[in-house]
Amino acid sequence: MKTKLIFCTLWLLAGVAALSLTARAEESQIVVSASGKVSVKPDMAEFGVVLQSNAKSAERAAAETAEKYHRVQAALRTAAVPLEDAPTASYTVSPDWEWDQSQGKSLLKGYTARHAIMVHVRTLGLIGRAIDAAVQAGADEVQSITFSSSRFDELRQQALAAAVGNARKDGSIMAQAAGGRLGQLLEASVTQPQYGGRPAMEMMALKAAPAPTEIAPSEQDIVVMVTSRWRFIALPAVR
Repeated sequence: MKTKLIFCTLWLLAGVAALSLTARAEESQIVVSASGKVSVKPDMAEFGVVLQSNAKSAERAAAETAEKYHRVQAALRTAAVPLEDAPTASYTVSPDWEWDQSQGKSLLKGYTARHAIMVHVRTLGLIGRAIDAAVQAGADEVQSITFSSSRFDELRQQALAAAVGNARKDGSIMAQAAGGRLGQLLEASVTQPQYGGRPAMEMMALKAAPAPTEIAPSEQDIVVMVTSRWRFIALPAVR
């Protein structure tokens, strides 16, 4: 008898669970996607510096590039950029081949050594000074300037809160238009924030400008997207 009672109880619990899942599947829901945006004025920047030398031998190309590297790093110190903020991004020494039509084959013409540095400037007002220092010290290229904000995490949270608030507002409007009201939040997901505006400037001048370089970034937007699912509560029909 006891075994039969336990068996019946398990069947009853399984039936209740099945009914609960069915009710949940059949309940009305509202799905809303919304975004939140916060504008920010960048206060930091970074740019790439390329040092390159061509020579008949790999050793000579590497040595000439090393000389440029030491000059540029010393110049960056005078521009208030510490060594840890100017790390190596890449370094290569590669052969230079040239096709010889008369011989019908590629001939070795020499070697190229290339040393790329990524310079981080934590005070935006010093960006022009850092660029000029690198160029005047012998940098072959200054490229890919990008801007950022030291308050990114804080501002991202503000954009996220705004996105959820906008989703709630849109959901409430949709629920009201459908003859009900918005219930509790059931699920929400967020995409990676977009950092808009004009974050990058490509190739810069390779020679020192007669006047100090000035960089003025535009205001940028931090945009966060959320997708949310809410319970829809139907209101009794008015008779």
